[in-house]
Amino acid sequence: MERSTFVDRLDEELGTDAYADLDASPNGLQVGSRTGEVERVAFAVDAVEATAEAAVEWGADALVTHHGVIWGGLDRVTGREYDRVAPLIADDVALYVSHLPLDGHQTLGNAAGVADTLGLVDREPFGEMGPEYVGQRGVAPDGYTAPDLAATLEDHLDHGGQGVQVLDFGPEVIEDVGIVTGSGSDWLREAESRGLDALVTGEGKGKAYHEAREAGVSVFLAGHYATETLGVQAVQALAEEWGLETTYLDHPTGL
Repeated sequence: MERSTFVDRLDEELGTDAYADLDASPNGLQVGSRTGEVERVAFAVDAVEATAEAAVEWGADALVTHHGVIWGGLDRVTGREYDRVAPLIADDVALYVSHLPLDGHQTLGNAAGVADTLGLVDREPFGEMGPEYVGQRGVAPDGYTAPDLAATLEDHLDHGGQGVQVLDFGPEVIEDVGIVTGSGSDWLREAESRGLDALVTGEGKGKAYHEAREAGVSVFLAGHYATETLGVQAVQALAEEWGLETTYLDHPTGL
């Protein structure tokens, strides 16, 4: 497949343009030229030195990640930034990044993957960011207790042995669940205003404890990395449907 075709198909599937004015990460092709061929694609959560080197070692033509190397502009390619992109440039490995588009995608996204894990139904977008969304909400048909929901997340997510931290302030039976992966505790107020029982996210800020307690909403902190593995894996499966050879570079952080 031509690299330009690969990039354009990902942009279209993920709705990249819709988040252009909302995201600190420039989504789409971040490193490399649109020319050339793509046959082997590596997937990872983070574009860092370890995953760049692993992609090169595997012989990838492209690396697709959720977190890229550019955030809010890049003045110089030196130091750590150089170390991250140098292996990719040296071996002509393109870097494609999908940050907020992959959070908010309602079928391929990170939140959608967590909703699949929890078996949620009657889903709709959640986590407003301007005119777009960065998460998903749904209903657990049989309900969960807080320990059972935490155990389900622990059983299915790559949390590096760190487990799931629970702020158990919601109802005894949890049915309505909002999901914003990564650092999503800022959407607690939206969860409260929409009458949700729980918010599932990756990591929390200090204020989340009292906000959850006062709102009567349970919060599940399942790990930033752990909650954001499912989106890139869903895109990996899509790339395989396109006839590309793929690999997933798992580098859990435990955070």
